[in-house]
Amino acid sequence: MAMDEKALWNKKYNERSHGSPDPDPFLVSAYDEFLCSDPPGNVLDVAGGVGRHAIWLAQRGWRVKLLDVSEIGIQQARENAKRTGTEALVSTEVRDLNTTEDFGREQYDLVIIFYFLQRELFPALVAAVKPGGLLVYKTYTTEQKHFAGGPSHPMFLLNPNELLRAFPSLRVLRYHETIQDKGVAELVARK
Repeated sequence: MAMDEKALWNKKYNERSHGSPDPDPFLVSAYDEFLCSDPPGNVLDVAGGVGRHAIWLAQRGWRVKLLDVSEIGIQQARENAKRTGTEALVSTEVRDLNTTEDFGREQYDLVIIFYFLQRELFPALVAAVKPGGLLVYKTYTTEQKHFAGGPSHPMFLLNPNELLRAFPSLRVLRYHETIQDKGVAELVARK
């Protein structure tokens, strides 16, 4: 990856353009439907930015490892965790996800990815989920190119149903694609 991607995200986080503290509604609904009755476990938050999902889960007792390419995003995530009293449950790591090939084997009860696409990581994401654990994934589809403000390069956009077919070893619990919400695909799958 290039320094370009790191510099781009550092700039965005410096400008506070991606600093919402609120979790994505898809995470909240997936949690309510599939996780709220489970005891809190370990979470991997891939490309987690300023920690909005990590903190929300930590507030519910989950232990979260947040990875992001941006030092500024990670620093803001640490500040947000401290401010919300969740710093003991949120660990952070600056990591170039374009050169990562491994997240460990069966270490996480929940792996979450929001608006990040690196197809080469799909096998590592599956490997990181414990048996019985969940993968929650939301990202842009090719329909997004019809809207302003998101990625436009095809390598960052999923083809129709691509996310649905991307994890054949997992059991899909919920899948949804929409063009109304800027062209996104949402997946919840169990190992």
